[in-house]
Amino acid sequence: MRLYQKNLNPLNHKDVGLVACHECDFLHRVKSLPAGGKAFCVRCGAFLYKHIPNSVDKALPLYLAAFILFILANVFPFVSLKLGSNIEENVMVSGTLAFFRYGMGELGILVFITGFLFPFLVITGWLYVLLPIKLGYRPWKMTKVLSMIQRVSPWSLLSVFMLGVLISYTKLLDLATVIPGVALFSFAALLVVSTAAHANLDISQLWQEMKFKPTTNRSGNTAAERDMIVCHGCTLLIPKVDLDGTLRSECPRCNNPIHSRKPNSITRTFALVVTAIILFIPANVFPVMTVVQLGRDKTNTILSGVIELIEEGMWVLAMIIFFASIVVPAVKIIVLCFLLVSVKRKSNWRTRDRTLLYRVIEIIGSWSMVDIFAIATLIGLVNFGGMSSVIPGIGATFFASVVIITIFATQSFDPRLIWDNSTRLK
Repeated sequence: MRLYQKNLNPLNHKDVGLVACHECDFLHRVKSLPAGGKAFCVRCGAFLYKHIPNSVDKALPLYLAAFILFILANVFPFVSLKLGSNIEENVMVSGTLAFFRYGMGELGILVFITGFLFPFLVITGWLYVLLPIKLGYRPWKMTKVLSMIQRVSPWSLLSVFMLGVLISYTKLLDLATVIPGVALFSFAALLVVSTAAHANLDISQLWQEMKFKPTTNRSGNTAAERDMIVCHGCTLLIPKVDLDGTLRSECPRCNNPIHSRKPNSITRTFALVVTAIILFIPANVFPVMTVVQLGRDKTNTILSGVIELIEEGMWVLAMIIFFASIVVPAVKIIVLCFLLVSVKRKSNWRTRDRTLLYRVIEIIGSWSMVDIFAIATLIGLVNFGGMSSVIPGIGATFFASVVIITIFATQSFDPRLIWDNSTRLK
């Protein structure tokens, strides 16, 4: 049974062994947890840390298995499509190459990075770190590799890629005979194994232990009130001022730049949100793909594709695409606008709920990429000339731009700004 410790006690200013919440800046004492236990912020409910005994021993074999499955998933045929006497096979990178073939290299690069390159970097990066540690020594440039893994992990979209494949698989059933390949089963196993590896990895055990004492006598319940900064790279709590009186500009443990709040968070987020709103219109007006069947062209926008699926009785598939491609981007834009206005007005209204809203859009944002992955699978597989083929449309480029920009906007927004004027548990 997994145990969760959700109520960490607030602390007084003389305590040591502190951890600051990365979403509300609230300070907590670091407590021992039972095996599998997790600690959550008492003020906003954000995850703080967990305890996985023998984390390296558990995670390393899983990442080794993930590496082997990743190779299999990219070497063998992914899916085959049989139409009459014609058979078309594809591998994972077929969609990327197809985008380049149709003159849409920007989408090809995006699919390659999020569906192949970044997942590969995450898996090999963890192997680079965990294998030497298991053998008893610290790998070269370990902090750089850990920082790289942290940056690219949110853009490793294996699960979204798999959903896109399943959607395209369902849409192809009425067109031709779909034959799953070895790579598809390897990819499904890869998702399970990589998820298990992440769940069994306690990153806090990998960082060098460093303790700092506050350089001032200031008290308070947040890091900012005590002139301290939490590093977003390794979660180290650092005094804002060094021993010689100079302001710290980087973390002494992971060498990442540190800031009490994300620089120009409101301005950058606002600019990105406005850009996303502008691009959201052509993303839903222009066609995302054209299906050529027996010499006849059928052009689909996102909404017309949803309507077509409903008419064909594929309600579940239609709802998935509708929510992922229309509802999720729209909700992200609306929520970000609401958060920006509330922070600008220094609102103290329902701070915990607003933080939860931010957490939700941060989690669901990347799932909008499912439509791009589905299109990549279709154009890479359906290539029978005038008999049957799928051609990407300019709307797909606008839509992908909206997804990427809203993800950047979410990452640039600092949720701690929600709590800066709050009196709750202050």
